[in-house]
Amino acid sequence: MKRLLSVFFAFAVMAMPTVAAPYRAALVADMDSGLILYEENANVQNYPASLTKIMTLYLTFNALEHGRLHLDDYLIVSKSAASAEPVKLGLAAGSKIKVEDAIKALTVLSANDVARVLAENLKGGREGNFADLMTRVASEIGLSGTNFENSSGLPDDDHLSTARDIALLAMAVYKHFPQYWHYFSINTWTYNGKTYTNGNRLLRTYPGCDGMKTGYTRKSRYSLVATAKRDGHHLLSVVLGAESKDVRASVSTQMLDKGFEMVATGAAPVVVQTYAAPVVSSTAPSSQPGANYNYVPTSSTHGVSTFNGAYAAATAQPAPRADVSNNTPGNAGVQFGAFSSRNAAQTQVNNVMNQIGVSTVIETAPNGMFRVRANNLSEQSAQNIRRRAQDAGLDCYVFH
Repeated sequence: MKRLLSVFFAFAVMAMPTVAAPYRAALVADMDSGLILYEENANVQNYPASLTKIMTLYLTFNALEHGRLHLDDYLIVSKSAASAEPVKLGLAAGSKIKVEDAIKALTVLSANDVARVLAENLKGGREGNFADLMTRVASEIGLSGTNFENSSGLPDDDHLSTARDIALLAMAVYKHFPQYWHYFSINTWTYNGKTYTNGNRLLRTYPGCDGMKTGYTRKSRYSLVATAKRDGHHLLSVVLGAESKDVRASVSTQMLDKGFEMVATGAAPVVVQTYAAPVVSSTAPSSQPGANYNYVPTSSTHGVSTFNGAYAAATAQPAPRADVSNNTPGNAGVQFGAFSSRNAAQTQVNNVMNQIGVSTVIETAPNGMFRVRANNLSEQSAQNIRRRAQDAGLDCYVFH
């Protein structure tokens, strides 16, 4: 495995600079439309460190949604989990932790021992099995440059992702499980008499910040996914490989400021590429754009990038209607995203009908967001619709 190399700083739309970069990759996107406003080295594979825990939480929320877990359930701590390397909550082997506390331990403290507790309890007692599930689900939701080897992001040369994949994963949490989004905005959390402060500094310094997750290992350096709301827009920034906590906070602030300025002025999206080739070489999945992206590769110039499906306006021609004529009503369904406004949800309803010919309805989620769903399907029909949707670049998932 080659070590990650240093990169060149290229934040603004300008000729490639000559000073050393204080970070490796960055991106800012609109969480409702999916439009990528600015991206820099966003398809280059990096070590995601504790940003990995976004996927661990995604699968935890999925288990809660499907009734396999409940917030007040208790999880058993194994010897393996108790021995996880710091940062950790310090749980003793044989002790128990409530699911909701486990979620907070990940979002606030980024506890590696608790990530392993969740992994082992969700997938047969083995973290390796859970990592395989993480990678499979990552592929299913469109992460084309990601491979997970563990639930926490502890160092592993084959544990890789990209800024675009991390952004898509964060959006998937926001769209698929909006009722749990508030856990990412918790600033402080007290457990067993000790108070922990969220490492996401923007929760305290950036107006409108409502999430999301920090990361650090010696190889990955400092990373941050940050989200914020302003003037009716909800933006997300990703910064990977920053030199310090100060740099990741500063660059994330600049990215969000830049994004809000761009949506206010209607500026054209920007792509900056300062790598000629991926800086990580491994047997993990390629970092090239996958089917779930419309990517225009450029070099320090303008381009348009979007996350397809629930994250972007329809660009495809109307497709033949999905064959659900043999469907026997059942308890399965397909969700095509959750949106902060009814108008955005209606756009997705039209999107789904135009691209795969499936009728959907708009439902109000517990936190006031608007879900787009096809309900009362058999498992076979739901999976058929999911496959057609993914072939068309539409983000979705099957629920029960």
